[in-house]
Parts: sequence; structure tokens; C-alpha cells
Amino acid sequence: MSLKYDLHSHSTISDGTLTPGELVALAARSGVDVLGLTDHDNVSGIAEARVVAGQKGIALVPGTEISVSWNGYTVHILGLNVDPEAPELLAGLHQLCRYRTWRAEEIGRRLEKKGISGAYAGACELATGALVGRLHFARFLVQQGHAPDTRAVFRKYLVKGKPGYVNGEWASLEDALSWIERAGGLAVIAHPARYSMTRGKLRQLIGEFKALGGRGLEVVSGSHSRDEYFTMAKHARDFGLLASAGSDYHGPENPWINLGQLPALPPGCEPVWNHF
Repeated sequence: MSLKYDLHSHSTISDGTLTPGELVALAARSGVDVLGLTDHDNVSGIAEARVVAGQKGIALVPGTEISVSWNGYTVHILGLNVDPEAPELLAGLHQLCRYRTWRAEEIGRRLEKKGISGAYAGACELATGALVGRLHFARFLVQQGHAPDTRAVFRKYLVKGKPGYVNGEWASLEDALSWIERAGGLAVIAHPARYSMTRGKLRQLIGEFKALGGRGLEVVSGSHSRDEYFTMAKHARDFGLLASAGSDYHGPENPWINLGQLPALPPGCEPVWNHF
């Protein structure tokens, strides 16, 4: 019997709504055999998740999702099977978390100028972990009736050209891959079809990623369509990259993305989990 993998998920340590332990317990109930906990720019939930994974009899892959600035784009790089105590990784993530704090405050200030009061305080109340992210602002704005759902909030307030947008100044691609490598992990480009890139630009990113030591591409993602699975599988094969699969689960509030319901990798893919 083949194992069921989900190598991309978030807890309250970043912008998920379940604690690390609750997330692992839900994964076990959902039939996941191997779960990757990949909170944004943070690894502090891994210890709790490991305890519950041991109790529930599933395997935990310690990870993180690192924010990267590349050629004017913000892209996300998963570090899978990392050592969460690796000094260089921790130092790099700490730097990114400091920037995230400033960015959250700036989002609040910009929304205030547009007549939306208390957004930063509201986002902080919804963020039970150390990180205050755009999704916390989105949830607050939905609660306040500014939009019907979080997707609408992003379109109206939080993407480029909108009132609450703040341009990211994240890690370089080279630094992110160095942190992951020195932590003994394996670097994977997260949800590559989600970036608003031309095919040529995406392949440029993948080529640079591979040249810097990147190992994998998230072929199956909760934010990819079926056609995109096969497109990303072709990119992975073309560049000799391993294929990963992850729901990018943030919580039950997003019913279109569920744990344990990912399809199999397309034919011809070499699974990333064979190389942990």
C-alpha cells in the first residue's frame, strides 16, 4: 500500500488556524501518513508537532516556507526535512520575521489612511503565533464586512496596486537555498503555477534555482489545477528536479483545500520523498 504524503501545511505559528498539534491530529484523521509542517519563515512549531505525530503514528517532515525576492517577484521556497535547530537557518528566519513585523505595521498604517481603522490590532488578535501576515489582515477585514471572503480581500486590498499592499523585501534565492542546505534540508519551489509569470520567466526562475542547488518543484499543490499538475511535471522533468506534493493547508476555513485529498503525482515524476 502506498503512503499518503502532504508536504506543505501551516499552523498558528504562521498564518494557519490550527495549532501544530491540532494540525497533525487532523492529518492523522484525514489519512495522511507523512506530513510536512512548513510555516512561513518559522520552525518553532516543529517540536510540538513531533510529539503529536509520535502519538498519532504518522511521520512528520520538519520544514519551513521561506519568502524570497527574485527579479521583482515574491516567491516561496520550501525547506523540507531541515534541522530546526541549524544556526544559519534560524538566523536567516529571525531576520525575515523582523521584517514581517515591520510589514504588518505598515499594512495597518496604509489601511488606516484608506479609512479602515484598527486593522493592525485586529490582525494581531487573530495571530496566535509570532507572525502577523496578510492572511490575518484578510480574516479581520472579512469579519468587519469589507469583503465576503479572504480571496476577495486580497484582490481588493492586499495585492500590488491596492491600498494595503507593501512590496516585499525578502531573502535572496541564493541565501534561502544556502540556509536550507546547511540545515540538511531539500529545497523545493512552492506552488510554482501561482506566480504571475510568463512561461519563459518561470523557467528562468527554475533554471537559476537548479543552478544554485535547488532540488525540487511542487508539482501537485492545493492551488494548482489538474492541467497545471502536468505542466509543472514537465518542468520538473525538463530540469531534472524532484516532484513534491502539498495541499498548502491553512485551516478548515478554506474548504477548497483539504488534507489527505491530493492526487498522485503525474507519470514520470521522481518523488521528493524518496530522497529524504
